[in-house]
Amino acid sequence: MILVILTVVVIALLIAVLALYLFVIGVLLNRIANNLDDCLGNVKTIAKHAEVIIPGVEHINRTGGVVAGALPLLYGGAERIAAKLAPPTPAPVNGHTNVPASGRRRSRLMDTVGFPGRQH
Repeated sequence: MILVILTVVVIALLIAVLALYLFVIGVLLNRIANNLDDCLGNVKTIAKHAEVIIPGVEHINRTGGVVAGALPLLYGGAERIAAKLAPPTPAPVNGHTNVPASGRRRSRLMDTVGFPGRQH
């Protein structure tokens, strides 16, 4: 008889714990659903505000592309100016100039915009 009573008590406790667990999960899921609803409203507001600036962003991107295309030309001009201002190179020792192990540096930036780079 005691075993039957203990079994009923354990089953009742198990059902009570499961009911509490499901209640807590339900509360958390409702909170998540409310947060997602708020996020959806914020995203819709941001999208509505962004519609106004999209043409401006496209214009900025086009302008940035033009500037990026001009950078190799500016870089090449700066290299030529720096070469004119650089101190003269020392006379070669033993009839040859020291060259770095990696070889001479050659800029390929001019090639990207259709101008052949200078050969050193």
